[in-house]
Amino acid sequence: MESGSGFIAETSSFKSLIAAFSYGISSMAMVFINKAILMQYGYSMTLLTLQQLATTLLIHFGRVLGHTKARGFDIVTAKKLFPVSFFYNANVAFALASLKGVNIPMYIALKRLTPLAVLVAGIFSGKGKPSTQTMYLVLVEKSGAEDGLSSVELMFYNGFLSFPFLFFLIIATGEFPNSLSLLFAKANSFSFLAMLILSLVMGIVLNFTMFLCTIVNSALTTTIVGVLKGVGSTTLGFVLLGGVQVHALNVTGLVINTAGGVWYSYAKYQQKKNKTRKVEPDIEAHHNHK
Repeated sequence: MESGSGFIAETSSFKSLIAAFSYGISSMAMVFINKAILMQYGYSMTLLTLQQLATTLLIHFGRVLGHTKARGFDIVTAKKLFPVSFFYNANVAFALASLKGVNIPMYIALKRLTPLAVLVAGIFSGKGKPSTQTMYLVLVEKSGAEDGLSSVELMFYNGFLSFPFLFFLIIATGEFPNSLSLLFAKANSFSFLAMLILSLVMGIVLNFTMFLCTIVNSALTTTIVGVLKGVGSTTLGFVLLGGVQVHALNVTGLVINTAGGVWYSYAKYQQKKNKTRKVEPDIEAHHNHK
């Protein structure tokens, strides 16, 4: 029995490691792919909509053809997952919009300012408020644990529920109808078409690995992997896709920013670890009292 339990634990740990590693690699790759697309096609909201459409259609037809065991659409589940979709798309929409206008190292640096914004908001409100990324990751973790949803099912609901929000953004930002006209015009370019298809495929891979990492591990793990991914993205961003002029000032700033992100993630990890240790004695005391 003990050897069997050990094997299961080892398998679970390996799965957790693979999920985290896969998310880190796909997330880092997606930053550069999206940047490459946005350098030629500046309509970020339309790009996000296409990525979500590709994800939703792939899962739908995969289920219809029997290639996936994902359950069909359920209105009750959809209502529960609407906040997940809202916070996810809000986070990605703002991220793509910022990626369009700045280089990759600066984009990563700006994303790491989220904890600072949360802390400042906490000072004025009296209580820290989680960021959009934190919100949807926590909701994903909760949905996977309580509702028994797989990463594929979460992807489907997230994609399907995102369309009203994204259509609104496309119209509100003035992308429509110019975004479609430019898309059809650029469809004749093989290099652009190949990059677009790669972006759609990687969008599916990224969503799958992100939801899987969050379900198998935790929202905190996914956040920490995101920070570590940012270190690699920042380094590569100095030389890829336009790169950045290397000056002592910007290098120092990015190093401080990166170190701060890693330190913050470590502090949050230790905080959660200490909370877990505190809960265990309380549970034991409760059982002993009984």
